[in-house]
Amino acid sequence: MIVDILKQNKDSWDKVAHHFNGIDALPSFGPFTQSEEELNLFGHPTNQKVLDIGCGSGHSLLYMAEKGASELWGVDLSETQIEQAKETLKDFAAQLYCAPMEQDIGLPKVYFDTVYSIYAIGWTTDLKSTFELIYSYLKPGGNFIFSWDHPLYVHLKSQDGQIFLDGSYQDEGSITYARFKGEEAPVTIPKRKMNTYINELIKAGFTIECVIESDVSTNFDSIKEEVSDRYYSLYKARRFPTTLIIKAKKMNELTGVHLNNFS
Repeated sequence: MIVDILKQNKDSWDKVAHHFNGIDALPSFGPFTQSEEELNLFGHPTNQKVLDIGCGSGHSLLYMAEKGASELWGVDLSETQIEQAKETLKDFAAQLYCAPMEQDIGLPKVYFDTVYSIYAIGWTTDLKSTFELIYSYLKPGGNFIFSWDHPLYVHLKSQDGQIFLDGSYQDEGSITYARFKGEEAPVTIPKRKMNTYINELIKAGFTIECVIESDVSTNFDSIKEEVSDRYYSLYKARRFPTTLIIKAKKMNELTGVHLNNFS
């Protein structure tokens, strides 16, 4: 079943990838969400080895390259996305792989300073294995940062400006959509509660540094709000966070403390 979902999602992402060229990429964490310039979660990535999970068109890696990262690595399910990422990163030496994030494809272990995922981690069909793999890729003291739809956001519907809860947040599982980005491209997206993400991080060995239910970016302060029933809208974002952002750290496995406590 998981293999079937991965193949379906891969085929559909290959078809719709052109809609996402440069979208949902650093310094943005998601729709209307505070940016890296506002949150400063990555600090100074100069000389860091970084791995992008769900690297898409490569624009987040380009951002990291321009911030001085020493090595750029990326994984994405879509061949079309990987080809676009190669074009985006043509002036840099980037290691890019077309593969599911759930699978061990031989990426180096205990190697990366930072692993991150911008609006991609929620696609995984196996959250436990994905977080365990990410933990294995990181050096002790390394950071894992990801953003995704706020888990309650999928249940928020808007009608004539009235926002209400639709369906059950308590029920986890998956949702299949027959069309994606207006095209005949069926996708299946897992539906998880916030505590599932947090608890699986803890089980994988991570220490949670911060959990952010993002405010609207100050970049939108001057934009007049209009009532909108669209899935993502400034109207909704000013009333409920579109995006969940979590920063976690891999502890020093020998001492159980952060390495940077002694730096």
